[in-house]
Amino acid sequence: MPEISIQLNGDQKRIAGGMSVADLVRSLDLDPGKVAVERNREIVTRSTLADVTVEDGDELEIVHFVGGGDHADNKGGADDGPATDGWSVAGLNFKSRLIVGTGKYKNFEENAAAVEAAGAEIVTVAVRRVNVMDRNQPMLTDYIDPKKITYLPNTAGCFNADDAIRTLRLAREAGGWELVKLEVLGEAKTLYPNMRETLAATEVLANEGFKPMVYCVDDPIAAKQLEDAGAVAVMPLGAPIGSGLGIQNRVTIRLIVEGANVPVLVDAGVGTASDAAVAMELGCDGVLMNTAIAEAKQPVRMARAMKLAVEAGREAYLSGRMGRRMYADPSSPLSGLI
Repeated sequence: MPEISIQLNGDQKRIAGGMSVADLVRSLDLDPGKVAVERNREIVTRSTLADVTVEDGDELEIVHFVGGGDHADNKGGADDGPATDGWSVAGLNFKSRLIVGTGKYKNFEENAAAVEAAGAEIVTVAVRRVNVMDRNQPMLTDYIDPKKITYLPNTAGCFNADDAIRTLRLAREAGGWELVKLEVLGEAKTLYPNMRETLAATEVLANEGFKPMVYCVDDPIAAKQLEDAGAVAVMPLGAPIGSGLGIQNRVTIRLIVEGANVPVLVDAGVGTASDAAVAMELGCDGVLMNTAIAEAKQPVRMARAMKLAVEAGREAYLSGRMGRRMYADPSSPLSGLI
């Protein structure tokens, strides 16, 4: 059969005519069960890969998961036990309140070791084109088992609602997960969220059955709008992504926590363990981080420190801190002095 010309992951390629999409995927030494395929901007569902024929002039995208990242609410005051009290989002229950990203590590082995040291049960993953030129390229799923760790596909790198929605539709086809992390960025310098596009994408995704956890500005009004639009969790930034500056506005984070009926997780800006503890002391349900662990001199050790910080911050919050005073108040009574 004569060859045909297609566009595959942005590059022109000639293949034998009459191939099904499944045949094409296998010809690239890929497992059809581990990728998602888009043909002419339409998802080809996994159950139909063998039935759809690749035609001359088709534009195909083959994607998989790569490293990237990155309201049961107790207001404190009661003795509710240790920090392993757990939390839930979209009907899923977790013990660990620390979510970690999967980008910037020197290799997948280090990434997997950090996830284990952090005790994380959720990792964020990016959706990217398969490298069809390197068929032996390792895959994240070979090191972090999605049957044991919940993958949270994200839309890192998307600057408009349409691209974010398209990315998550592919993610659902690749892995079947409806719990996703939505972020729509405003511009490349600050990586602050574009809230107009974020809100629009949240509404569409929620209507399509997705359960979006949404990266947003540290604004209690915006957070409530996202919740009303269908966000299953709101994730205000502590500081710009990758900055390591720590939580810059504790007041607004606390206001978001007080007004939310869905989980609140600080996303972005954490630099060290004390930042994670602060987030938890403010009453957040969890913390998401990537760079703070991945760029530490000893990432696995930092992951362990972050685990302890999140647990300590949660315990402090549940304990109910002492009130602040303007002047000293002695611990020992002054009466009866010699």
